[in-house]
Amino acid sequence: MEPEPAAPEAPARAKDGGRWWRGFTGSLAAGLVVLAIGVLVVAGIDLYTGAPGPGPVLLVGHPIAAALAVLAQRVADRRNGLPAVGAGVAVVLFTASALTLFWLT
Repeated sequence: MEPEPAAPEAPARAKDGGRWWRGFTGSLAAGLVVLAIGVLVVAGIDLYTGAPGPGPVLLVGHPIAAALAVLAQRVADRRNGLPAVGAGVAVVLFTASALTLFWLT
């Protein structure tokens, strides 16, 4: 009888810190998308009812910030090491910039 072949080694797990970071930045990017959609919906309702709504800066700025955050999150999800960390930091900066420029002014 031949001996049984050795079981293949388990693949290396991603570090829990990296997993948490990608989840956090992904949540921020998704939140910006939801916020951009909300701003556009409110602008449509205000246009329909004749009420004053968000200005053109918000209507253009939110979708741009959301698109940049989603693109940076794609890089963070597909790369490892320093590029992933840098892309995650970019997502945090896009989110902080959008909230600061459009909501805290």
